[in-house]
Amino acid sequence: MLRLMTIASLQRGFAAGIISAAFILGTGPAALAQAQRSTAQQPAKPAAKKAAPASTKANAAKAKSTSAAKPAAAAAAAAAPATGPGGAALLASYSDWNVYTAQSGRSKICYALSQPKDRLPKNLNRDPAYLFVSFRPAENVKNEVALVLGFTTKENSPAEAAIGATSFDLLTKASNAWLKNPAEESQAITAMARGASMTVKTQSARGNSLTDQYSLSGFTQALERARKECS
Repeated sequence: MLRLMTIASLQRGFAAGIISAAFILGTGPAALAQAQRSTAQQPAKPAAKKAAPASTKANAAKAKSTSAAKPAAAAAAAAAPATGPGGAALLASYSDWNVYTAQSGRSKICYALSQPKDRLPKNLNRDPAYLFVSFRPAENVKNEVALVLGFTTKENSPAEAAIGATSFDLLTKASNAWLKNPAEESQAITAMARGASMTVKTQSARGNSLTDQYSLSGFTQALERARKECS
């Protein structure tokens, strides 16, 4: 029974690893950071030699006032990355969670995704981490919980995801992780919808005990949007 459960987890986790790898390579926070870095490196435009007409100044002041009155909307617009390789694109943002979709041939993939708010120990360098829940209708996959850890894990080391008093064992492979028992995914989704945060504890290949804490603010809305997009 345990062997069958592990095989099922590996099969689902392998697919999750493919999705996460494609995401990191071309879309989402990683691509956004690259875009922002490129923008920051562009030379500043020279100042205009002539004063702008009064009407132009008025329009600029109006635009500035509107932006100041709607900081959340302005931030959301600025955070939306362009479509990346593979067609993955940001659909919406809900507090600490984003919704992405990608099309590969006739197969559509939708997922709600977030990054950790806190990572311990703070003095250890590692790649970005992601927690996401994916839907792949062509494979009849729903509510698949997976993580990209940002470092290589120690083989056969214990790992868990805790939401309040509820915890779930994780199965790790290289730098990815997913629920050890796929049958617990619905239970995990319910706990995530009700909880405030998720704490993920793992061990690196170097023997370091690492902890990532994810906010669950906006998770329910992001999950519903991802589910709707792939329904």
